[in-house]
Amino acid sequence: MTVIAMHFNRSDGKRSGQERWQLALGLAGVALLAAGCMTTKVDETRQVATAIQANESIVVLRKPQLEGTGTEEKFLGCLQENLGGELVHPVEGQSSGKPGDGVPFKIYGEQQFADALFPWFEPSTAPANVAGLRMLLERPGVAERLEQIGVRYVVWLDGSTRKTDGGGAFSCAIGPGAAGCIGLGWWEKQSGYVASVWDLRTGMELGSVSTDVSGTSVLIGAVAPIPIITPVQRTACNRLAGQLRSFLVGEDLVGGGAAAAAPGGGSH
Repeated sequence: MTVIAMHFNRSDGKRSGQERWQLALGLAGVALLAAGCMTTKVDETRQVATAIQANESIVVLRKPQLEGTGTEEKFLGCLQENLGGELVHPVEGQSSGKPGDGVPFKIYGEQQFADALFPWFEPSTAPANVAGLRMLLERPGVAERLEQIGVRYVVWLDGSTRKTDGGGAFSCAIGPGAAGCIGLGWWEKQSGYVASVWDLRTGMELGSVSTDVSGTSVLIGAVAPIPIITPVQRTACNRLAGQLRSFLVGEDLVGGGAAAAAPGGGSH
């Protein structure tokens, strides 16, 4: 921790314009040391060496939560847009996606998938593990319905962004002909998410990708409040999307995975 001390010698209780600038600069210096600093970690675990083929589809589902807060809808939308696939059912405010290089896979809508497989992927009935998935695939009509809508893989998304710490002192006042804020407030957020990939054709878990990002934001009171926000959740979204796309298309596999495969080719 860095402490900046500022001493003023005026005895009349009033600060000159220069002193107010010194105070503002001092607070800004503290803020810049704290803000904009993030730690990022991305992990990948692969259990099955296979990759998505051209024109196959995935669906990203938020993992049902019995207790606590589940994955935010905003994060789900961000991940869908940044995976590099074509959104089959873009919601209001979403683009159709950012097609990436290599495999032109599609991303099925969360609600449309749940409706198409009703009631088997509702929060209370969705399979909790691959053993439950295999049992579901044995039910009459389930595999045929998946074949009809063209969804091959489901990505279960789990995690959230939360405030982990914070402090400081900040106040604002208004008076005749003047108003302003003074002080410094800070807060730390942590974003932790895991994406697990299941193959709906074989009933196997292919592996998982996870990301953990933490960072500090500050609010400076230097006459006007000045927020310096660290984009923790957005960074987690970008990191997870990039690594998940790499996992799906098999960039870590020999020969570049599906990125080098012709449409209809076999899995690696």
